[in-house]
Amino acid sequence: MSCCYWHGATLGVRLCRAGKGSWAGGTLPPRSLWAGHRLLPVSAALAARKGGARGGCRARCPALPRACHRPPGATMSRRDRDPRVPPPLTVAPGRLAAAAAARGAEREELAALNDRFAAFLERVRALERQNETLRAALGRATAATGPRTGLVQGELRGLRERLQRLGRDRDRLQAERDGLATDLAALRQRLEDETQKREDAEKSLALPQDVDHATLSRLELERKVELLMDEIGFLKKLHEEELRDLEVSAPSPAGLAEVEVCKPELTAALREIRTQYESIAVKNLQEAEEWYKSKFADLSDAANRNHEALRLAKQEMNESRRQIQSLTCEVDGLKGVNEALQRQMREMEDEFGEEIGNYQDVVGRLEQEIQQMKEEMARHLREYQDLLNVKMALDIEIATYRKLLEGEESRPSGFCGIFFGGGSSKPCSHRKTRGSHGKLGTEDGAHQNHRDTGWAGENWGCPAWETQPCHETDPQILLQQVVTESHKERAGK
Repeated sequence: MSCCYWHGATLGVRLCRAGKGSWAGGTLPPRSLWAGHRLLPVSAALAARKGGARGGCRARCPALPRACHRPPGATMSRRDRDPRVPPPLTVAPGRLAAAAAARGAEREELAALNDRFAAFLERVRALERQNETLRAALGRATAATGPRTGLVQGELRGLRERLQRLGRDRDRLQAERDGLATDLAALRQRLEDETQKREDAEKSLALPQDVDHATLSRLELERKVELLMDEIGFLKKLHEEELRDLEVSAPSPAGLAEVEVCKPELTAALREIRTQYESIAVKNLQEAEEWYKSKFADLSDAANRNHEALRLAKQEMNESRRQIQSLTCEVDGLKGVNEALQRQMREMEDEFGEEIGNYQDVVGRLEQEIQQMKEEMARHLREYQDLLNVKMALDIEIATYRKLLEGEESRPSGFCGIFFGGGSSKPCSHRKTRGSHGKLGTEDGAHQNHRDTGWAGENWGCPAWETQPCHETDPQILLQQVVTESHKERAGK
């Protein structure tokens, strides 16, 4: 039981109510906490102060002490002059009407907030259903494209491995081809060198034979020239002698006869000289032939030796030629294999490139769809989070209003009394009842609808109260306590 004092200008009203909180400090409590109670009209309060009959405060609350019905002009006791009692307070009827209108507006606002909260809840449920639908669609799309993507990835891996193997084979064949080309170039260079050596050997072998023939021809020609020159000299000499003889013996015929007689002797001498020269020529010819034969034998031996070397060189050249031919055939075969592999690789690249492009396009579209679904899901999640925040705010506000309404309903059913001036009284008790519209009332039948005050709501009874010191509480502190309790309830749920 606590007492709450409201300070005004001329009229003082003390409200006694049963509860945990109390208000003081010159400010009115929230309308939601006191709008449901009804104060006594000013005329009834004045009649009660003047000590009227049963229509006064005594009639409404028989259990009040006698100090409540003090006759006019009576002196106030020390208890009546309690310094805790506030000065008189005047309540304007227009202010009470404004408070009632404000309470109706608050009820309408609370109903609107409830409608908005219901709409928000419905929208949250719709968004949750849409989110579940999108998740199911995303799962179906992922499940539908998963095997295809795995198949495409497997084919791509197989093609990449095959392409790598072909690339390694191509590199190996190119290395072998380069090595064979190097060997072929070396063999060709060696062949050219051996061919040049063979030609040089053949030239060196044919040159001595030509020299020998030329030497023999020259010697024979020189011999013939010498013979002819000797014969010419002899004939000239013989002719000169004949001329001299003719000149000496020309005048006499006997001289002519002697010349004719000496002529056979000269012919015989010439024959003898010719025979001598012929024997000398034969001897020189034999010597030349013997020298030629010995020289030819030497050259034949040298030729035989060179011929053996030439035969070995030719044999080696033939072997090199056969190797070159085999290597050339192998290189040609490898070139054909390489060209076939390259052509097959290009065909495979052209064949699978289009499929890879199509699969990449499909994967890109699927990734784009997944990204769009993720963005839409994120947007829905943001909207859902915003709605959850709004829902939490509305829950807090509704919990606050619920706490305030529960506090209002759990209050006692009436004021202890309205006192004008100071004084003290004994506690009086009345049970509170709820009318047909859920409003508070009293059982003693003293219900009055004072329309002149502008209040619409419950009648106040006269509950029991005690004169205790008032416990002042700030409405903001009470609101903060209610919000804290609401948060605790949400955390507990």
